[in-house]
Amino acid sequence: MSAERDSAVGEQGSDGGRKTAGAPRTAAAGTGASAASAKKAAPSKKAAARKPAAAKKAAAEKTPGATKPAAKKAPAKKAPPAKKASSAPLKKAPAPRKQVVAPKKATASVPAAPAKTVAAHPQGESRTALVRRARRINRELAEVYPYAHPELDFENPFQLVVATVLSAQTTDLRVNQTTPALFAKYPTPEDLAVANPEEVEEILRPTGFFRAKTKSVIGLSKALVEQFGGEVPGRLEDLVKLPGVGRKTAFVVLGNAFGRPGITVDTHFQRLVRRWKWTDETDPDKIEAAVGALFPKSDWTDLSHHVIWHGRRICHARKPACGACPIAPLCPAYGEGETDPEKAKKLLKYEKAGQPGQRLRPPQAYLDAGGRAAPPLGAG
Repeated sequence: MSAERDSAVGEQGSDGGRKTAGAPRTAAAGTGASAASAKKAAPSKKAAARKPAAAKKAAAEKTPGATKPAAKKAPAKKAPPAKKASSAPLKKAPAPRKQVVAPKKATASVPAAPAKTVAAHPQGESRTALVRRARRINRELAEVYPYAHPELDFENPFQLVVATVLSAQTTDLRVNQTTPALFAKYPTPEDLAVANPEEVEEILRPTGFFRAKTKSVIGLSKALVEQFGGEVPGRLEDLVKLPGVGRKTAFVVLGNAFGRPGITVDTHFQRLVRRWKWTDETDPDKIEAAVGALFPKSDWTDLSHHVIWHGRRICHARKPACGACPIAPLCPAYGEGETDPEKAKKLLKYEKAGQPGQRLRPPQAYLDAGGRAAPPLGAG
């Protein structure tokens, strides 16, 4: 170990440390020579000791120079002012970013207004989420309209099928005001089957399209007498064979006269299920199939009542009363109508606006819930 240190010192000497390193080997026989060599080696070690000290001094002298570069870097630290000056525009750049974010916050605050919270649902809504949302809407409507019922006055299946045919292109109220005179004169299918068309037309005139409707009700009465013994059939395939009876009319009769589940796809139903993004179909049969798949069969008839009642009272075609809608948080179309609550209240109809309903003889449950019976025809 000492030899390696010596050789290292010898390499640092200016007069050649290799000779001093080799001296002890050649003068091994004489002690004087070794002492002399030791004396000679001693100065070399001192010189070596001095040289590191000098090297340290040199390093110390160089360190100020090193600190000066650090001082030069310090200006680089002072450069931040320049960066701050240059970053000033960057701080202005965030301003546009805040402006971009602001709309997002606005849209986030509008979800507080129900629609936009739900607006995202239909875009990326899974089948399971759609089913849950649709059924929740039905449950909410069931609480709003616990007394929902068919809004046509009838006492038997025959009266219901005739009234439903007459309800095309007019209101149930107008039909209810017209049918009392019709059924008073022609109470059975046998009576209406042999009626004078001109007399029937005169009675049905207030419902509109009275000539076509007269032909339909007389024709279906004849079919009932000739094919079904004067009784209204309780099967879909038989009902749709009657003149003027389609699937919509058939399901009204099946659901409300026979207690058999069916979906009534009228204009209100079509409008609302598309607004709610339950389906994008426009064909009534396809709408019926698409919506029917979202609900158990046992819910179909009441579902039809809930949707149709909501369409007549709140979710109108031209000006839906969004601000007064009880299912606004679940509706993707929120905002299509009036969102101001006070203005929306003025758009409500029937019992929701404190006005009479459509039936002259409504169920007792409707009256108990605060509903009012409609006035007869010509009552003002």
